[in-house]
Amino acid sequence: MQEPIVNKVKANTKLVTIDLAKLFHDDTPIVELDIKQFLHMELLLKEKDFRQHLKDFDWAQFEGKNLALICSTDAIIAPWAWMVLTAHASKFAKEVFHLTKSQVYHELFRRNIENFDWSVYQDKFVLLKGCGNIHVPDSIYLLATNKLMGLSKKIMYGEACSFVPVWKG
Repeated sequence: MQEPIVNKVKANTKLVTIDLAKLFHDDTPIVELDIKQFLHMELLLKEKDFRQHLKDFDWAQFEGKNLALICSTDAIIAPWAWMVLTAHASKFAKEVFHLTKSQVYHELFRRNIENFDWSVYQDKFVLLKGCGNIHVPDSIYLLATNKLMGLSKKIMYGEACSFVPVWKG
């Protein structure tokens, strides 16, 4: 009987590839709401008018979505106004943020990175995959690098056939 062919290089390697895109587990849509529409002349916050606009607004359109609240004008918005906005929106939205849409995406990604068990990469040679269908923000690569330093023996970026050394312990 013939012995099975074993790729000894692959079987004995400590190289582990991490696709950070696979660590993002939230497919909830992120929508952005510019609150300038609730301001007098899109610039001034008049409390009575502001509260009426919020009361009349159709918040149901954000049902089950992550809501990013922004103000695209140079209006000065009091902290209580963001709180009142959140009180209205949170009845429908999955979560409400005072961030841009891209910042919400980053925040959700960051939470997944923070909650991931990095200890499985102890004493490994780690390759952080550089290509994929899901955009991974540069700051997430930075965060993953911070998590891996001190655990892994070496951190690289790219693909197994072409990588850039990043850190060596």
